[in-house]
Amino acid sequence: MPQAEHVTAGYTVRLLGGFELRQGDRTIAASPSAQRLLAYVATRRALVNRGTAARALWPDYPDPRPAANLRSTLWRLRREHGGGPVLSTVRGLELRRDTVVDVHTVHAKAAALSSAPDAAWDLDLAVLRQDVLPDWAEEWLLPTREWFRQVRLHALETLCTRHCRYGRFDAALEAGLAAIDCEPLRESAHRAIVRVHLAEGNPAEALRQYEVYRRLAGSELGLRPSQQFRALIAHLLGRPMDARAT
Repeated sequence: MPQAEHVTAGYTVRLLGGFELRQGDRTIAASPSAQRLLAYVATRRALVNRGTAARALWPDYPDPRPAANLRSTLWRLRREHGGGPVLSTVRGLELRRDTVVDVHTVHAKAAALSSAPDAAWDLDLAVLRQDVLPDWAEEWLLPTREWFRQVRLHALETLCTRHCRYGRFDAALEAGLAAIDCEPLRESAHRAIVRVHLAEGNPAEALRQYEVYRRLAGSELGLRPSQQFRALIAHLLGRPMDARAT
């Protein structure tokens, strides 16, 4: 009988909430330097220059130490995990094609909310509440953190709006409140929640949410709600939408 072909399970790199490397259903231990290298490559969509990666990962070391540290880390990955999900060539570093990175998976599902509204209802609110490697202090992570913060905020607001449209008010409020928990000063998230209260027939709740934002924006930023927000609840305030706040 012909032997069954051996198929190696693909890798999964988790960056949300904390680092984890998995192959299939098995968690793989990785050294701190390997974790940082994997996270760096996973947060870059294009081929990574080896010198750029070395200087970013070991910024406090003088040349040629960063390059030596990178070679050592890649050697350990090859020895212990067959290279893991990282492919190293003379052109640079990249992930294997079958590697799954959680932030990119969530981003794809969030993007599908706009292009295919019924295709992304499986977005997990618990995942959308998480930051990218929140306990790490690396500066090279800052752009990715801010990018994903915007991804999850827009996704949560979109979920809030979509759930409200279909009369799923509990789910809509949960998504809207998750957005506010992520960024309390985000007016569009407060507006989304007000729309849910209005759709549900709870004007007092709508006014209460408006007042929460009005006080917060005033105390933290010295701002008042936008005309768009005031217009949303103008009929409840009993005054023209462009009236000055007292």
